[in-house]
Amino acid sequence: MGLLAIGTPLEWPEAKKVAGHVRSWGIEQLLAIWRNARGKERDALLWGDEVEYLVVAYDDEHRKVRLSLRQADILAALASDEKLLSQGGGVPDVERGPVHENQTTAPVFHPEFGRFMLEATPGKPWGIGFKDLLDVEPNMKWRRKIAKEHMASEEYPITLTTFPRLGSPDCTVPSYEVAGPKLRSHYVPDEIANPHIRFPTLAANIRSRRGRKVEINVPVFKDEKTQWPWKDPTVNYDLHRWPEDDDVRNGAAKANFIYMDAMAFGMGSCCLQITFQAKNIEEGRKMYDQLSPLGPILLALTAATPVYKGFLADTDVRWNQIGNAVDDRTPEELGEKPLKNDRWRLPKSRYASNSTYISQDSRLRPEYLDPNLIVDEDLKKRLVEGGMDDLLATHFAHLFIRDPIVVFAEDLEELDLTKADHFENLQSTNWQHMRFKPPPPGSDTGWRVEFRPMEIQITDFENAAFSIFIVLITRAILSYDLNFYIPITKVSENMETAHIRDAVSTQKFHFRKNPFSSRPVPASQRSTNASGTATPQDETTTNNHASTPSRPGTPLGPVDDEYELMTVNDIINGQPDGGFPGLIPLVENYLNSMNVDVETRCDLARYLDLIRKRADGTLWTAAKWIRHFVQTHDKYAKDSVVGEDITFDLVKAAERITKEEGRDGFGVEMLGRRR
Repeated sequence: MGLLAIGTPLEWPEAKKVAGHVRSWGIEQLLAIWRNARGKERDALLWGDEVEYLVVAYDDEHRKVRLSLRQADILAALASDEKLLSQGGGVPDVERGPVHENQTTAPVFHPEFGRFMLEATPGKPWGIGFKDLLDVEPNMKWRRKIAKEHMASEEYPITLTTFPRLGSPDCTVPSYEVAGPKLRSHYVPDEIANPHIRFPTLAANIRSRRGRKVEINVPVFKDEKTQWPWKDPTVNYDLHRWPEDDDVRNGAAKANFIYMDAMAFGMGSCCLQITFQAKNIEEGRKMYDQLSPLGPILLALTAATPVYKGFLADTDVRWNQIGNAVDDRTPEELGEKPLKNDRWRLPKSRYASNSTYISQDSRLRPEYLDPNLIVDEDLKKRLVEGGMDDLLATHFAHLFIRDPIVVFAEDLEELDLTKADHFENLQSTNWQHMRFKPPPPGSDTGWRVEFRPMEIQITDFENAAFSIFIVLITRAILSYDLNFYIPITKVSENMETAHIRDAVSTQKFHFRKNPFSSRPVPASQRSTNASGTATPQDETTTNNHASTPSRPGTPLGPVDDEYELMTVNDIINGQPDGGFPGLIPLVENYLNSMNVDVETRCDLARYLDLIRKRADGTLWTAAKWIRHFVQTHDKYAKDSVVGEDITFDLVKAAERITKEEGRDGFGVEMLGRRR
């Protein structure tokens, strides 16, 4: 989460009046960044990870576990820890300035939307060196240890995606009355959100712009004794405190769906995010495009969210629930009413899968782009006039179809082209599964790409494994000039497929059959290695060249012939018939070319082994383990209800696994089955 600005926020009726003004100024700030930084170069790739925790509080005497709302107290304790501060860690300090690569720094902790959440990042960026990769897991363990040391004895930082009973009675400590003026929720109090003015304003203005509360309906899992049709028993049709209470009487709560009505049910979810700093804008644009089709695959592989509001769901991941939790579209934009006051029908929430590709890559065929993409043509024209190429201008003009939700009155006094506040107002509230991030003005930071779809995992080993895997994939992409392009609409379809229960083992995803370059390449321009095998261009800063069979370009055929439906196992481990080679074999081929020492290679192999076994079903996703834990608990009545006893034991089990998983091989097996 970026720096939290301070000011006087406008309520939606006033913010709406200046929305066009903010968009226009945001575009001018973007153009200023573009002019100053488009030629920016870096010597090496840097990257960082973000881990988010739920802070739970145990009541062992009564066998209850609740969410602790002591985020501010915990952050204050971290901020006053002299030892931590002396190492450059603790909490962000805007006076401290940028972190340099040669600094030894402790982890940094950040606030998040929920007062029961913490975010932790390494104190300095990771480098591309293989030894850096082996530091990730110890650093993640260190972060959790530091966080725990600044909590009360009954509290613990757990890495579950969602708290299983969020929105149930008495699920927080301290407890507050629901139906507050900002969220107006039937299930969670306003006090559940971080009190910084940005967060309640964001929630209130989304609700106000939408004209009703957000509507989150997740299909309930139908078990042997689940009443069918199922009606959410927690819905109160008789509440009449706010006009929005009419939502449920107007059909907001659907039959056979778990109903939720507040931003906290989405933004209160934890995830694992990876941000890469590219050596230049061209490399960043390439990573953005080539990682985009991998997003749904990693979402399915990291599935960890089968319970909402005390009920088993028939989905396994969080993504759409967050999209619905911040969906500010009006009835006109949703297509429920004819367009009259709004400009467009919008097919997606502002939290959704990507809709654009941005690389100036000759392999990017027009057929891969979304033919129905909504773009603000006036803003696109201004970007093109300002020197931006059509493809990138289209990307940002698409993001800027949204309104700014939180506007501070002080920011409207004058346009400051040395800042990016208006640009970030729109950029940071377009929550897509990839984010392309220009350098902040006045910073030595480069062009960055953020990979956002992964669910947080229960253990630090798992979170490290997925972080390292994504880093190695980027190295393979750049070394082999890999091509994962498929139509962007198929990526969106894949994101929906990833929600299906146990999608990693039961579903197939659209994926490109041949990941090697399909550019027509004259033989005279193809270099060969000692064995005569074509050698791909290595775009890293090393002097080594990874070698793998490269297929010469051929005349382009129909786009539909370039991809097919594959299982996650096919995509990760390769197709048995020798078709798609598999992401892990590609990574291993890259590692083979880099002369990695045996000890380091063995350590990296343990992380890749987790990914391999997760893909082939040997090891379970967290979602499958949680579902199995619930369904085999002696207090489960096979009616889809996840009661307090089950939740207490589940969270305790997750904590125990986190503490006990080791580096002796046993821990790896425990990560999947966890029986």
